[in-house]
Amino acid sequence: MRSLFVRLLTSSAVVAVCSITATAWLAASSTSGAIQREQGQTLASDARINNSLLGYASRHSNWSDVAATLRDLAAQNSRRIALATESGALIADSATAGTPLPAKVSAVVDPLAVDVTLVPGTARDRIDPRAVGPFLLSARDRTRLRKAADTYAVCASRTGQAVQVTVSNTGRPLVTTPSQGVSREPSPVPSPMPSPMRTVSPVVVSSCDAATFSTPTRTEKAALRQLNLLVSRCLKGKGAGRGSVGLDFTWVSKEKQPMPPVAEPDQVISSCIVTARKEQLDPYVAPAAYLYIGSPVEATGQRIPLPSIAGAALLVLVLTVGVSVMAARRLVRPVNALTHAAQRMRDGDSSARVTVRTTGEISELATAFNEMSEHLQRMEEQRKAMVSDVSHELRTPLSNLRGWLEAAQDGVAELDPALIASLVEEILLLQHIVDDLQELALADAGKLRLHVEPIHLGDLLDQVTTAHRGRAEAAGLTLTTVVTDDPPLTADPVRLRQAIGNLVTNSLRYTPRGGHITLDARQDGDQVVIEVTDTGIGIPAEYLPHVFDRFWRAEKSRNRQTGGSGLGLAIVRNLAEAHGGTATVASVPGVRTTFTLRLPS
Repeated sequence: MRSLFVRLLTSSAVVAVCSITATAWLAASSTSGAIQREQGQTLASDARINNSLLGYASRHSNWSDVAATLRDLAAQNSRRIALATESGALIADSATAGTPLPAKVSAVVDPLAVDVTLVPGTARDRIDPRAVGPFLLSARDRTRLRKAADTYAVCASRTGQAVQVTVSNTGRPLVTTPSQGVSREPSPVPSPMPSPMRTVSPVVVSSCDAATFSTPTRTEKAALRQLNLLVSRCLKGKGAGRGSVGLDFTWVSKEKQPMPPVAEPDQVISSCIVTARKEQLDPYVAPAAYLYIGSPVEATGQRIPLPSIAGAALLVLVLTVGVSVMAARRLVRPVNALTHAAQRMRDGDSSARVTVRTTGEISELATAFNEMSEHLQRMEEQRKAMVSDVSHELRTPLSNLRGWLEAAQDGVAELDPALIASLVEEILLLQHIVDDLQELALADAGKLRLHVEPIHLGDLLDQVTTAHRGRAEAAGLTLTTVVTDDPPLTADPVRLRQAIGNLVTNSLRYTPRGGHITLDARQDGDQVVIEVTDTGIGIPAEYLPHVFDRFWRAEKSRNRQTGGSGLGLAIVRNLAEAHGGTATVASVPGVRTTFTLRLPS
């Protein structure tokens, strides 16, 4: 029980058990009846909400303006309603922002795959009949067809036939008999039916003209052409006969007599018609969305006596306080120790440590705190050493400049060309140190900019060799380049030349006359390897881990003739890491030293 997680879990479990017991005892006698009464109301409410949103999705290509509809439905049904995409992104929510969604999805709102549990009696194709897409008639066509249908109805009534004019989801008028509910469809092309695959027996009133309102409009003809093209593409290679789909979405064969109105179409044809309709309607309907419906307001059940509520609440309160006090006492001790250690660190004591005798999360926190304290102490020591090294590196050239300038001012020394050249050399040294420090500062801050591009490594190494060949010849050294197959590399050519140049400069400094310096480049798997090898004095094994440290020197007392500022190799490592690579060194004292750059190709 020493783990903080276990202690908190145990405490929470005790409180939860007490709360659940009290709540169950209080609610058992009053909620069962209310739940039974509300189940039917909830299902009916869910069906109404789902149907309303299906209607919205059937007539809109997206959910961008559904928020107002969602709020109205939530107010009408006293429910919390939310819509989310299939990937979990929130579309709209009647609750305030930040309220978590209910744990369970109530339904999937998809007009092309209607949920039959919420919409009983849905057509077999599960397409919402309100999803009409390109079959939706314009206002002008609706007005014209309705006038023609009304005229037909008046004419039919004069012959003693009672008819009724209704309007389908596409806006096309339907003339039916109240007793039979059958469309009057004298036209060879049936008019749109409320259900996609439904067929009817036409009742013709020969003395009245129905062609005016039953003939397909230009909009319907274009939509039918597109639908038949999709159906034909689906039926291709499946051995189905030639035919076409009418406005009632039934198949009319062109190779034999049309099917009887009550006959079921072939399964393959029926499947292709449904698939084609969904493909045609997809751009016109909103994408499928998850529907979340919150629980309704709890119905008022049997009144629970106030003393029972007060007694249960008091019992839970007492248990909660008791368990919390016990757990808090054990938790506060190590936390107080951490607080005191943090305060000591704030006051400047970087050696502050904390000792915790327990195990678990608090012990891990104490260990992490101690490691942080040790790291900060090391960083502070490195900072002080850095300041000392920078001061030391800048003091020598500044002292030389001041000494010679004061001597010239006092007339002791004369500013002849030789002295001026010496002073310029000291200024260049100062500038070199400052530039190196700036490079390192940019690298530390992550602001070192690289302008990468594909480069020819052979040309780049030749440029470095040419730049240092004069100094190498003056020192009696041989400088050569070996490139195997010119491996491809994408890098910053300026920064890479700088890094390789620093390595060559280092080799020139520590290689005696008659020695050799070789620049080698080759491909090694998914990396490009660049090596600078010299036959110089070498580096002892105990010094190798510190070679790339800033201001580090094996000989602390060596002068400018035997060593640089101590920043060149540190810059090499930073430039390699900025390219996603590494810089390493291997050396055999008195034989050779090899600096290796590994960069991703």
